[in-house]
Amino acid sequence: MSKTYEEFSGYATPNGTTKYADYATQEKGKPATHFRVFEELYLSSIGIGTYLGEMTAEDDKAVENAVYQSVKSGAVNVIDTAINYRAMRSEKSIGRGLSRLINDGIISRDQIFICTKNGYVTNDGDYPAIDVMEYVQKMYVATGIIKSDDISSGYNVLNPAYIERCIDKSLLNMHLSTIDLVYVHNAFESWYEDVSREEFMQMLAKVFEIYEKYRSNNKIRYYGMATWTCFRVRPGDKEYLSLEDVVKLAEKIGGKEHGFRFIQLPYNLAYSEALVLKNQTIGVEKNLNILEAAARLNIGIFTSIPLFQGRLLRASIPDYGGLNDQVAKLIQIIRSSPSVIAPLIGQKKPEHVEQNLKISDVPPMNEEQYKKTIQMLLKGE
Repeated sequence: MSKTYEEFSGYATPNGTTKYADYATQEKGKPATHFRVFEELYLSSIGIGTYLGEMTAEDDKAVENAVYQSVKSGAVNVIDTAINYRAMRSEKSIGRGLSRLINDGIISRDQIFICTKNGYVTNDGDYPAIDVMEYVQKMYVATGIIKSDDISSGYNVLNPAYIERCIDKSLLNMHLSTIDLVYVHNAFESWYEDVSREEFMQMLAKVFEIYEKYRSNNKIRYYGMATWTCFRVRPGDKEYLSLEDVVKLAEKIGGKEHGFRFIQLPYNLAYSEALVLKNQTIGVEKNLNILEAAARLNIGIFTSIPLFQGRLLRASIPDYGGLNDQVAKLIQIIRSSPSVIAPLIGQKKPEHVEQNLKISDVPPMNEEQYKKTIQMLLKGE
């Protein structure tokens, strides 16, 4: 007999996240500056990502335990996933980890900021015999929810009916009444070969309409764009998007109080475009990098692949700020960058969780330390 479905109501609040920050600093000895304040929420300056892993019961348990350990440690109250990560199994692992944290009295729902993404086609990993395209055909195409040509060459769907069903499924997978942040996932990267930028913006407007509807029903709190290249290329590039244009679109759909408040993009010592590429214009201000543009537009940034999926672990990086641990050196520079709320670190094994979270015992660098370190690191390129 399966256990009764348990739903956790609520969402991250200023009061709840303050309580978590107090727990982290007073009980776990974390520095107060480990937390960033954005939209009055106290968010940890590192988050846990749940992208990698096999579709096995062993990895399901590893992700669940990593979520549990990361949050309990006082280092993390930001959890990032996507409906297609491990074919929904990452979301389900988060749901189980969250259930344990809440039922063990370690946290309440309002202390944790949970982000997911939708848009990519996915199957359900609980039915591994049914592959992605067969699942999409049976669940969506055959039932008339979407048409075959709603699927981009990059296997992405922006049809509003599909987006709605993804949000509903994510809520179920994670046992939530409300998701704090939902991103549309690598949308322009998946569509720019198939449609013009103008057509894409029309499609994005319909997605934003769904997000605003779900906000009004309290099913999601915020939305954003999780991206790969569109904010990291030059303005003349076919894959380029202007952040200002996206914010204006959100204002058109949701008014001044729209929910478009976050973006995600890769940023590490190999992918340094967020810092070094001056590719954004806001009003009359030209030549801004994406970090500066986000600050002007009140957009928070979460960053992906700070360790470049392990590839930077062997890179030669000078010691700085009293740090000589390689993981700490890779994460510290990113978490100290202006506009960045938190780099998202994928971790499953207990020893990796412990290793990656050590940096939470060290305050992020202040502005002056950060500038000096950037100058030193960029000189070494």
